[in-house]
Amino acid sequence: MFLSLKSIELAGFKSFGKKTELVFGSPIASIVGPNGSGKSNVAEAFRFVLGEQSMKSMRSKKGEDLIWGGSPGLSRMNRASVKVTFDNSKRLLDIDFPEVVVERVVHRDGVNEYLMNGTVVRLKDVIRLLAGANIGGSGYQIISQGEADRILNASPRERREMVEDALGLKLYQHKKAESERKLEETGVNIDKTKSLRRELAPHLTFLRGQVEKIEKAREMKDELSHKLNDYLSRESAWITQEDTRLLEEVKAHESELKQLGARVTDARHKGGGSAESALRGLQQKLSEREGKLSEARRESEKLVRELGRAEGALEANNVTVEAIVPVPHVRAFAREVDASVAEIERDDDLSSVRRRLQGIRGKISSFIEGLSGAAPVTNEEARQQVQSLSQSLERVQQEESALADDLENLRKKIASTREEGFSAERELVELESAVREAQGKLSSVQAARASVTAARQRFEEEVREGVALVGGGVRGWEQAGIPEGALSEERAVQEKRRREIERLKIKIEESGLGNGEQIVTEFRQTKERDEFLAKELDDLEKSAASLKDIIAELEKTIDARFHDGLKHINDALKSFFTKLFGGGEAKLTVEQPKRRAAKTDFDTDEDDEEDFEDEEELYAGLSISVSLPRKKIRGLEVLSGGERALTSIALIFSMTQVNPPPFLILDETDAALDEANSKRYADMIQELGQKSQLIVITHNRATMAAAGELYGVTMGGDGVSKLLSVKLEEAERVAK
Repeated sequence: MFLSLKSIELAGFKSFGKKTELVFGSPIASIVGPNGSGKSNVAEAFRFVLGEQSMKSMRSKKGEDLIWGGSPGLSRMNRASVKVTFDNSKRLLDIDFPEVVVERVVHRDGVNEYLMNGTVVRLKDVIRLLAGANIGGSGYQIISQGEADRILNASPRERREMVEDALGLKLYQHKKAESERKLEETGVNIDKTKSLRRELAPHLTFLRGQVEKIEKAREMKDELSHKLNDYLSRESAWITQEDTRLLEEVKAHESELKQLGARVTDARHKGGGSAESALRGLQQKLSEREGKLSEARRESEKLVRELGRAEGALEANNVTVEAIVPVPHVRAFAREVDASVAEIERDDDLSSVRRRLQGIRGKISSFIEGLSGAAPVTNEEARQQVQSLSQSLERVQQEESALADDLENLRKKIASTREEGFSAERELVELESAVREAQGKLSSVQAARASVTAARQRFEEEVREGVALVGGGVRGWEQAGIPEGALSEERAVQEKRRREIERLKIKIEESGLGNGEQIVTEFRQTKERDEFLAKELDDLEKSAASLKDIIAELEKTIDARFHDGLKHINDALKSFFTKLFGGGEAKLTVEQPKRRAAKTDFDTDEDDEEDFEDEEELYAGLSISVSLPRKKIRGLEVLSGGERALTSIALIFSMTQVNPPPFLILDETDAALDEANSKRYADMIQELGQKSQLIVITHNRATMAAAGELYGVTMGGDGVSKLLSVKLEEAERVAK
């Protein structure tokens, strides 16, 4: 038979103050010794090294109680360690080593260390590795002293856990617990991810709106670029054509003026001196009269405006002079002004008239300054002002009419003089008229050229603005040809294009988004973040669904294996029970599911290194029904001590038959048996030894006889447990 358990080494553990090693070379090893020698400490050492966390199960209150406390012959130790060695040549444990050494060390400060092949590991790692081989630190596999009928005294829930442990379901339960923990973490991550997406949503919506505005602005820029290229190419073609045409017209008019100037010079040389002198005098008078007429017309226009304002003021005025100033004073001032106006009417000299009018204005100002600054204009003043302005206007109009008549007469004289003059003089007049006409045309053409120059400056400014708004692409017009109809269409059409472009520019500027690259980049990053969170959320939800499927599958597997294993346990239990009792029957039955009570604070051990919290759920326990031969007994409560021991042994052994563990440790489970039952127990031990390695702690001779090797534990005066070993198989061969 393959032996998985090679040895166990104790150092400073409880009564084993010195390093002690037990090497197992037979399927059944028996540990014997007097009471109090420390042999049960070996079973507890197995519990300790295999990960037991309950100090009560190891007959201690705290971790320090597990360390050798010292004696007169051997001082106390600061640490206790137990090291168990497994033969892993057949890959009993899921690790790539031919031999696996699991060690646990406890220090006086309560700190525990776990090592695997000398490497520090976690308790979780040890439990998972051993669970894969159906090895555990507690439960049915290690039956400590006085716990033979523990399975009978256990609650239905605890009994079910022991059966599940025996069936090798621990690994599935660990996987289920781990999956449930991951599912809970995944749920938390899903909530966090949803919260992050909710936080991102308003900002993303805002940025999306901004980006849409930017895209719209870019579309407007593209439209502007297209329209600008068309507009600029047409404008450039028109400016170039118009400038060329006007330049040619300027040259033509300048050439014509040059020719006319030469002819005028010849005509003047040919003209008579007196006629020319007379004509020059008449022209000088004509020029003077024209100047005076222009001044008179300007004065007339000014008086018309002032008269209109005065008449409007008169219509709106209802203030009398008596309310402001004394009437005699006003009358005196009016007589003075009237006298001055009369003098002006008699004067034909226009400059003298202007001086007198300025004097009258001064008198009026002085008169007004003599009045109160806040005094309003009276109705009488307004009426007099209207009358005065009417008289002045009439006088100026008369003067204008006289000047116009005079001017007409001068023109007639000039015409007559020209008609009477020599032909050369008439030719000179005609030439001078032609010169003036040519000069007028030249001025008109030059003004048109100035307008074209202004258009060119505006064109260059539009190019600069276009580059600033839409970039260098606006200069595409430079390589483009002249658009169709650009040189023949009306300027109003081009002006309409310019107004459309200006409206587009205003819209783009009002958007206030510029090129918006920073906003677009932020939107893209925020969108990528949201998409990442959405993908992560989807992955998390898929992971949660997968974990739920895994949990459901594990629950299904556990349930199927449990019920199938329970059937086999009951079959084995029936067989063992019949052997021990000579008949009768015992059976494990699944109870109706009950809701588990929540775990309370006083149910926990202070020294537990790891909490495995159980949520409340429906949990069906196991009950035991017993029927003894020749007795009407069906309940566990009425069984005697021996009957309970036999029932416990039958149940423990039947549990090992379904999924045999690599080894079993039985601590005085046969203590309550009589001689006949001890023999049956020994036979069953030998039968079990064919499937599992057994370490039996006993006082029973029949059980000792079934073992292949025997370890004796003694304790000297120093209180230290010591070990003696005997190979019974070798002794038997020597005896023969």
